[in-house]
Amino acid sequence: METTQLGKTGVFVSAIGLGGMPMSVYNRPPEAQSIEVIHRALDLGITFIDTADSYCKDESDKHHNEKLIHQALTSYQGDVSHVIVATKGGLMRPNGNWVNNGNPQHLRETIRVSFEALGGKTPIDLWQYHSPDPQYTIEESLAPVKEAVDKGLIRFVGVSNFSVEQIKKARDVVDIVSVQNQYSPWQRQPETDGVLHYCEQEGLTFLPWSPFGGRRRHQDLQDIAAIAQLAKAKGVSVYCIVLAWLRSKSPSILPIPGASKISSIEDSIRAVDIKLSPAEIQKIDQAT
Repeated sequence: METTQLGKTGVFVSAIGLGGMPMSVYNRPPEAQSIEVIHRALDLGITFIDTADSYCKDESDKHHNEKLIHQALTSYQGDVSHVIVATKGGLMRPNGNWVNNGNPQHLRETIRVSFEALGGKTPIDLWQYHSPDPQYTIEESLAPVKEAVDKGLIRFVGVSNFSVEQIKKARDVVDIVSVQNQYSPWQRQPETDGVLHYCEQEGLTFLPWSPFGGRRRHQDLQDIAAIAQLAKAKGVSVYCIVLAWLRSKSPSILPIPGASKISSIEDSIRAVDIKLSPAEIQKIDQAT
């Protein structure tokens, strides 16, 4: 498995990660199936798994995905000491909705619960502030995160859904190693809003969420002729082409495609071996 450095931490992880969200929201698969998916990802050399306290059905189900991932890691027969689990906090799930909560006291508490959900014995590998809450300054919201780093509850910190200006403010409070923003053939804002360039410039890892456009749009990839034609020519899925396209955009990019079936993660991992030519990249750019 090809590896990439997480920020400037000196920690290297797999060039493709696993997104845990599909295993805990909406029509989640049986628990045993999800654990098999995570075990297969580990078998394939994946050492970066992305989750969040809000990957669940609603508030009564909070931290479901974190607990599931911990269960999978502890039941795996191989070595998991090098696996990095990245979680997030700062979104609530009332009635299945997604609502910001940057209240410092809430973040302090959810970090503690995430720490316990992920085993409670070692620091959270990477904790990310899920989305800035306009009711609180970034400095206010990240103050308890810095506290958690100092207390040994968190090893590394990242941010999600942040602008360049917001990332800079966050870095004044605590060291930031990663940025997780939306990036897909339909959502290419990171190319123009400066975030991707800033990550490259500052040595931050960029984690593109919803790389296939989310559960409502991922099937539409077949309708983008440039992607479908390349997939057919190379004998791979349209999803592989999209992941390869994202990776071609910047050395900072670490895709984290979600999976709830073994076949999905087996397919995604093939993207590591796909190299797109400048002409092929341009073809996709023009089509999207």
